[in-house]
Amino acid sequence: INDSWGFKHYDHNWKSSADLIRKLVDIVSKGGNYLLNVGPTAEGVIPAPSVDRLEAMGAWLAVNGESIYETTAGPLQGLDWCRTTSRPGTVYLHVFDWPADGLLDIDLTRVARAYLLADDGQAALPVAGQGTRTQVRAPHTAPDPIDTVVVLELE
Repeated sequence: INDSWGFKHYDHNWKSSADLIRKLVDIVSKGGNYLLNVGPTAEGVIPAPSVDRLEAMGAWLAVNGESIYETTAGPLQGLDWCRTTSRPGTVYLHVFDWPADGLLDIDLTRVARAYLLADDGQAALPVAGQGTRTQVRAPHTAPDPIDTVVVLELE
């Protein structure tokens, strides 16, 4: 969570919660597993900055965990602006860099329905297909500035 593998009283270079969440998503999108090292002090206390970051990750996972737990590597790889994870019949589009116009253009076909994972009502987002591409019309601003997850249900 910082620059050390164990507790070092002088290491205060903490990674941000956003960086840790995006690292988690990046690793899972490639089929990996993320192991975080949390070093306690000599007194057995977990440093407050570690606790803060772990709580932030837990809060994000409480909303978006479906897109991480029991998923596999996503079908779209090597994109700068997003990562994907998947399970049978579903692709989770993790959008790190939200487009200004809200149009998500992806190289994926057979998308039957799209919605924001954080939307309890699962209101459908407009989907249009053209050839081998699909466009999803999403809000103009990212609902989650760290990682907004768009669920793509496949035909």
